[in-house]
Amino acid sequence: MTTTNTGGGAVPARISIITLGVADLARSSAFYEALGWPRASASSAEIVWFRTADSVLGLFPADELAADAGIPPIGEPAFRGVTMGINLESERAVDEAMTAAVAAGASVVKPPKATSWGGYSGYFEDPDGHLWELAHAPGFAFSGTGQLVLP
Repeated sequence: MTTTNTGGGAVPARISIITLGVADLARSSAFYEALGWPRASASSAEIVWFRTADSVLGLFPADELAADAGIPPIGEPAFRGVTMGINLESERAVDEAMTAAVAAGASVVKPPKATSWGGYSGYFEDPDGHLWELAHAPGFAFSGTGQLVLP
């Protein structure tokens, strides 16, 4: 088996899985399913997996995720120090995605608008307060499989 290591070090420069700690697995699963994300058959009663263009999103009970990592759960801070981003092909696609997220149960944190860096961006939070940015960045292209191609 060959692994791709674009960073040159022992740790490959790739993100395979992002696992979100959630308060209610069923509610959070329903939210991402309402976004239209395909639920993987590897999902179980303990963890739910969703396929994305080039990685996997996992949902796992927050207290169990903290225990798995060997750290105490920290509760529900206002900002967790991380956001996930979905880059889209146009401003219209950002607006449409925000509308779909709200219809699925998201709360708008920052409505999409023009940015100081020449793009277009907005934020929503999922039912557990995880922040997602929807953005259009002129000059960023996408591969035929939907992967972001940075210049």
